[in-house]
Amino acid sequence: MKKKNMTKLISVMMLSTLVLAACGGGGKTGSTDSSSDSKKASGEQLFRLVVQQEMPTADLSLGTNTISFSAFNNIYEGLYRLDAKSKPHAAGAAEMAKKSDDGLTYTFKLREDAKWSNGDPVVAADYVYGWQRTADPKTAAEYAYMFALVKNGADVSDGKKPLDELGIKAISDYELEVTLEQETPYFDYLLAFPSFFPQNKKIVDEKGKDYAATSEASVYNGPFTLTDFDGAGTDTEWSYTKNDQYWDKETVQLDKIEVKVVKEAPTSLNLFQDGQVDDVILSGELAKQMADDPELVIEKDARTSYLEFNQRDEKSPYRNANLRKAISYSIDRDALVDRILGDGSVASTGLVPAGMSFSPEGNKDFADENKNVLTHDTKKAKEYWEKAKKELGIDSFKFDIVGDDTDSTKKILEYIQGAVKETLDGVDVTVTNVPFAVRLDRGKNGDFEVIMGGWGADYADPSSFTDLFLTGGSYNRGRYSNEKYDQLVKDSGSKNAADPEKRWTDMVDAEKLLMDDMGVAPVYQKAEAHMRSSKVKGVIAHGAGARYDYKWTYITE
Repeated sequence: MKKKNMTKLISVMMLSTLVLAACGGGGKTGSTDSSSDSKKASGEQLFRLVVQQEMPTADLSLGTNTISFSAFNNIYEGLYRLDAKSKPHAAGAAEMAKKSDDGLTYTFKLREDAKWSNGDPVVAADYVYGWQRTADPKTAAEYAYMFALVKNGADVSDGKKPLDELGIKAISDYELEVTLEQETPYFDYLLAFPSFFPQNKKIVDEKGKDYAATSEASVYNGPFTLTDFDGAGTDTEWSYTKNDQYWDKETVQLDKIEVKVVKEAPTSLNLFQDGQVDDVILSGELAKQMADDPELVIEKDARTSYLEFNQRDEKSPYRNANLRKAISYSIDRDALVDRILGDGSVASTGLVPAGMSFSPEGNKDFADENKNVLTHDTKKAKEYWEKAKKELGIDSFKFDIVGDDTDSTKKILEYIQGAVKETLDGVDVTVTNVPFAVRLDRGKNGDFEVIMGGWGADYADPSSFTDLFLTGGSYNRGRYSNEKYDQLVKDSGSKNAADPEKRWTDMVDAEKLLMDDMGVAPVYQKAEAHMRSSKVKGVIAHGAGARYDYKWTYITE
């Protein structure tokens, strides 16, 4: 690739993360600098936080969700960390990497004062082991596919090559070398993503199957340590405690973060108004009610929530594109986000969320490339339903939608249930709401007809979404498959990777094909409405990547 084009693409991608980075601490918008003045902190440095779901796993190699990744981002640290503007900076690395002229080899000098919470030094071998463990097919990590961009990564995760052929090696205790398969413009952002964090082999071996099962069964190298965590998927209260071994502990002002799981938004709001907690997430109705409150904070996310149809069985009715289109055209997405959510979320126009990625020529938002497919059109919905009935040989149809058991998801699915039943004569819809961890398991195991899932960008590039629905992909829960789609996505990551404009066109065409097929049905781009105490400052929310960073958070009494 010409250096000019590379620079252009990287600049575009950095701009995209700036658009989605959100920082809040009182008021409807906030501005937080990661260099916040520590002298402003006063009073007890305790932050009391409410989340809506249990943490499904505390294992770095097995995490796939917002709750776990937010935890990982605060209790662990990788080579880089994103700042308040979502720009990567050296963290576990002492300085930004030296890159070879061809963009394939990265050499890192590690920070020699970085330690694990048990006092062990964080060394290059910990990064090698962490990457190898996640890529190891025996680990069965769903994020193993992300290592395909590292030399031999795909073959290692497929079990075709040994772990020591993965393109990462320790030159010395504090020097690390990474080799890529091809030049990857967004690689710096991945180095701040939890799947690429180091792991302490001694502790993993010592704990065995109990590794990371509780907070005591791991060690940590981030600003905080995980404490009071008794079990993945079940524990409803845990905490993050300031890590005295952290290399930059002087910057960290919070002594402790207490996390409580509360799934009912009205209960959360009551706790906030009673002064028992400092940060809660509101449902749409409550967000509207609190619209004029200065402590309401809206944080947009590079996340798309969508319906997936189970197409695993050759005889699955969901392999019928007209049935999928009939369901999708029945949904009034604008009404859903305005009347049901009301929290700043916006109707999806495609799979890739708005404000995340911009074209190398013309700075055009990817979300504007394939509009008018996800419209609400009852006439089209009925026409597709009639076609589906003839092709499937049916007069009626009944299906179930699986989704989370949070207030907002319950209301969303109730709305979709009513819209489809009202629009499509002879179609009945039921809804099954389950805990977050159960929904993840049911999606992974194919135990659903239709499921409301979603994806938050791991990095600010369309490929974070288009890669999901490759045939056989681990996050392709419904097993959508289209050879032309596969080829477009693969071309964007290999043949045309060095040409920003061709790569962009590949991804645009891939999304258009997916939407024309309605292989999945995007519904809305998520935003979160928080009530956050005005005494809480410096909360950083990233649109892409691990969601929250509390390294620079502090309390002012």
